[in-house]
Amino acid sequence: MDTGSEQVRIYENAVDAVPRDELDRRLRSGKTLRVKLGIDPTAPDIHLGFVVVLKKLRAFQDLGHTAVLVIGDYTARVGDPSGRSKTRPILSPEDIAANTRTYLDQAHLILDREKTEVRHNSEWLAPLALADIIHLTRATTVARILERDDFSKRHAAGDAISLSELLYPLMQAYDSVAIDADIELGGTDQLYNLLMGRHVMEYYGKMPQCVLTTPLLVGTDGEKKMSKSLGNYIGVTDPPGEMFGKTMSIPDDPMPEYYRLILDREPPEALPVRQKRELARSIVRAFHGDDAVADAEKHFDTVTGRGVPEDTPEVSLSPGKKIWIVDLITRAGFAKTNGEARRFIRGGAVRIGGEVLRDEQLSLRTADLDGEILRVGKRRYARLLSAE
Repeated sequence: MDTGSEQVRIYENAVDAVPRDELDRRLRSGKTLRVKLGIDPTAPDIHLGFVVVLKKLRAFQDLGHTAVLVIGDYTARVGDPSGRSKTRPILSPEDIAANTRTYLDQAHLILDREKTEVRHNSEWLAPLALADIIHLTRATTVARILERDDFSKRHAAGDAISLSELLYPLMQAYDSVAIDADIELGGTDQLYNLLMGRHVMEYYGKMPQCVLTTPLLVGTDGEKKMSKSLGNYIGVTDPPGEMFGKTMSIPDDPMPEYYRLILDREPPEALPVRQKRELARSIVRAFHGDDAVADAEKHFDTVTGRGVPEDTPEVSLSPGKKIWIVDLITRAGFAKTNGEARRFIRGGAVRIGGEVLRDEQLSLRTADLDGEILRVGKRRYARLLSAE
């Protein structure tokens, strides 16, 4: 293995590495590492937020390490309390089994199916006797469990915390003991659980795992982490048109994060709406293939009323320059004076590529406008063309 480039790749789009020096040493050792990622099948679908950590597991897999995907069919009966303000509802065994099937199908869109070791934690958690569980609980203290931010807030507010929730971090940690994990991956909200895994492995006399966390992808609301329960998610099996439309609803600010975490690249230098369309196309292409992109975009334009008339006039722009938005409107013939153009802008009637432009001082690169549609009001359209 090229351990130098390996380390660079592993730390891309990562947040916490604990302990960093030990993880560096293991990566340099040339040993095939067992890299664990746990999934509780609490819902039928995987969204793009989970793709971030799956991609990290695939990076280890591509470098020759063993990807161990632990399906929490047993811990799903409790539900991970991370980030929760109340106890999760209990799932039936039938729901857990059905969710497990779809989770695996979707996870293998990212992972190499043939090289993934899939384990179910009911293998080792279900056979535990009461004496075994009591022994496990001695690995930590109530005070340490209550150090968790979500537990401490709920406790301070007088909200109920079930004993099963308090046991959850120990159950997840015992997974690492059972599979002899060298590294465990998770989102930043999992850091407490992952560190508990180190502590419990040491308690059982094993070499404690290293921990590597990935960022939490902001949802389509642009505020909270992507979550099925919040409805701000893009599912990896969403239909192409729905996937395109959800991506187009993302606010401008988190777009660079989507490019980096999902596409492994920076956004192009272009108008935000153009960046967003390219993001939507790329995400649809990644999960549905090239053939689905054009129809998905056409569907989006149709349902949002953004279809462009066939007889839309064209406006040629000088290449290699910038143009003031007011001049652009008057050049297109949509305003007779600068004052009229300004009124259109102030009234929110000016759009380029579907994005409302409200800055009267805005100057745009003509190269970024090539192929875009200028719309003023409800019925006036112009296709912008640059020779660049």
